[in-house]
Amino acid sequence: MLNNKVESFLNNKKVDSLTYRLFKSKKAISPILATLLLVVIAVAAIVVTYAWVMTYTGHLTGQAGIVLYFGNDRFYGNGSQIDIFIGNSGTSDATIIQVFIGTSSSSMNNLTISQTSIPANTLQKITVNYQWTPGTYYSFKAIASSGLSLSWTDQAPSTLQ
Repeated sequence: MLNNKVESFLNNKKVDSLTYRLFKSKKAISPILATLLLVVIAVAAIVVTYAWVMTYTGHLTGQAGIVLYFGNDRFYGNGSQIDIFIGNSGTSDATIIQVFIGTSSSSMNNLTISQTSIPANTLQKITVNYQWTPGTYYSFKAIASSGLSLSWTDQAPSTLQ
């Protein structure tokens, strides 16, 4: 009965012979062809995802040659000096061009320092003149010439040294 309705519809609308043969045919794609089609679609999706991930991670790790880390700091000089130890565990040399210190990360002072080179896999000392108060927490930020920054917070000793 359904076939009669389809044939009647197709005949009444004067559909071209190709469309008529397509609807009249009961054939479908074989299971093997369907499986191959799904595999091709899956592989294409994987390739697109891989390309996107590699582009994204390649951009993020572009500066992997420089990996800065906080080594230590030392408050001394009767409340007037701080030694900052910054390391570079990367494979390329880094140059620290600016150091900021303040009582919070939102209010930091840019300190004048001479540019300090930190070779790969070494720890370097940077001495800054800064009036510190015993027992106070300080925020630090060091910026390399590559634009990479390193931030940390530390507390000054409870007594002057």
